[in-house]
Amino acid sequence: MRFEGKTAIVTGAGSGIGRATAEGFATGGAVVILGDINVENGEAAAAAIRESGGTADFVALDVTDAKSIDAFREQATKLRGHVDILANVAGWGKTEPFIQNTPEFWTKVVNLNLMGPIAMARAFVEPMMERNAGKIVTVASDAGRVGSLGESVYAGSKGGAIAFTKSLAREMARYNINVNCVCPGPTDTPLMAVVSEKITESFIRVTPMRRLAKPEEVANAVLFFASDRASFITGQVLSVSGGLTMAG
Repeated sequence: MRFEGKTAIVTGAGSGIGRATAEGFATGGAVVILGDINVENGEAAAAAIRESGGTADFVALDVTDAKSIDAFREQATKLRGHVDILANVAGWGKTEPFIQNTPEFWTKVVNLNLMGPIAMARAFVEPMMERNAGKIVTVASDAGRVGSLGESVYAGSKGGAIAFTKSLAREMARYNINVNCVCPGPTDTPLMAVVSEKITESFIRVTPMRRLAKPEEVANAVLFFASDRASFITGQVLSVSGGLTMAG
């Protein structure tokens, strides 16, 4: 998939699926603006892309903070003029019983996984409307489609991201803006690395393909939705889970 002449923003680009997505866009010829709250990881990811011959800039970004998003938008516009693709990859969660969750935990999960993509879409969709072109892809989770044991609030936030994607797609279709959603299953990322070995093994056991997803396998789905090959696809949800969730 080729992205020459395109500028792509990737949130959560310092590691995991976000970094793999940023690298994929760069390999396809896009100019990539990486956003992440972890400055060290984000700068390292951008530097690695440049060392490989790609074009990338890093701008610090906290998707839960309105001022940070405004500053990011201003810098992105200054660097590249306009944005063609927004990939909302930043997210967070952890596995624990609902009754152990704190209100602070609820707020963090919802702000990162739902309000973050909403705020980023609002920050960049209006210029896309004016240009009558654009792609928005949000990484949610299969937990938001079918639920997940020990991830009730996380699943709720991701389910909200799915519903937001479908609704925004209806609003933006008249402006030739495609809005779609990728739902990974258990994936080999830094977030998964802190999960207990017992839980990881159980994920692998119940996945028909008997392994975790690789970050680049999820990124490939994001790249597809952002490409011209998906020009007549909008409001859709694609599961990348090795067959774990075969639900409609």
